[in-house]
Amino acid sequence: MRIPKARVWSSGCLALGVLAATAATASAAPTSPIVGHAYVDGNTPVANTVAELDRHADGSLTPTPGSPFAAGGAGSGAGLASQGAIQSADNGRYLLAVDAGSNQISVLRVGFNGVPTEVGAPVSSGGIDPNSIAVHGNLVYVANSGSPNYTGFRLTPFGSLLPISNSTVTVASGSALGDVLFNSTGTQLVGTEVTSSEIDSFSVRWDGRLQAAPGSPYAGQGLGQIGAEFNPANPSQLFVSNAHNGTGLGTVSSYHLGFFGSLIPVSASPFADDQTAPCWVEVSQDGRYLFAVNTGSKNVSSYSISPFGQLTLISSFPINGSTGGDIDARLSPDGRSLLIVGGKSDVVSAFAVNGGTLTEYPSSPTPLPAGELAPSGIVVN
Repeated sequence: MRIPKARVWSSGCLALGVLAATAATASAAPTSPIVGHAYVDGNTPVANTVAELDRHADGSLTPTPGSPFAAGGAGSGAGLASQGAIQSADNGRYLLAVDAGSNQISVLRVGFNGVPTEVGAPVSSGGIDPNSIAVHGNLVYVANSGSPNYTGFRLTPFGSLLPISNSTVTVASGSALGDVLFNSTGTQLVGTEVTSSEIDSFSVRWDGRLQAAPGSPYAGQGLGQIGAEFNPANPSQLFVSNAHNGTGLGTVSSYHLGFFGSLIPVSASPFADDQTAPCWVEVSQDGRYLFAVNTGSKNVSSYSISPFGQLTLISSFPINGSTGGDIDARLSPDGRSLLIVGGKSDVVSAFAVNGGTLTEYPSSPTPLPAGELAPSGIVVN
């Protein structure tokens, strides 16, 4: 039997109505809940900024309304080639960001919706071209790569950054510092020297000043020590990247801290990842896995960590959409996501973490807000 034309027309309208309703429902569907935030030092010239991204439960990232936010100082507008250009402090109440163009450090208070606002005026970094910050409790050290030196500060409960008198430790001219960091107990501080391929190691005194370890600086196990990370689960284990060995020759070194902060290479170190320029390293909170971002290969290598500090390569995972220049990486507090800053592409790439396996989220990479010209460093909370 033929269906009447009126019936055909009404059926068509019904179908269109269903489609319209479905589209309206989809457009009104709530986004994945916000579970945290990520912050990137824009290193913006003239007036530095900090970009904020909302982290969602499904792994996606979206720019926080109003981002990027003023930092107060001036960035250099060029890649910093460092790890830790921005750090969290006082259990997430504050952000500390380098202003490489004005030789200052900015303090920002984290407020409602994670939005950072300036706390007073930026303070002098104690040198030239600050590019990395280390924080333990209220003790702060800054690596000034252009001077080069390490300079100490105390962070007050109100967000003031106060210099520690006679805390500055000068290192050899032209060393080009790449990273400064504390171990989890705050008893040791380490810094990397990129051009000289050496590692500075210090014991931290009761007054916050530094005491050089016997034999410091230590020759690296390759060329271009940049990124470094202590094992969060074992404060005597240190891992350092060897980024300048050449194409396909990247390695990561493993050290044990000896008496007074001396560095003792772990047996079989360094450990190859067969990639190019492993510049940045991150270690899981349980101390079982290490991730090395290979800037030259546009991928991430993962290793398992033995109780004695030996590394076993698991695999390397591509960074989709990377144009190179990937600049720093951090795990989320729950360890389920790894976020990587694309220094040349002005994006943040995000991966789901399952042990030593990485899977890039479908929504990755996420563009940074306009104006972030030379993003450097990342904080994830």
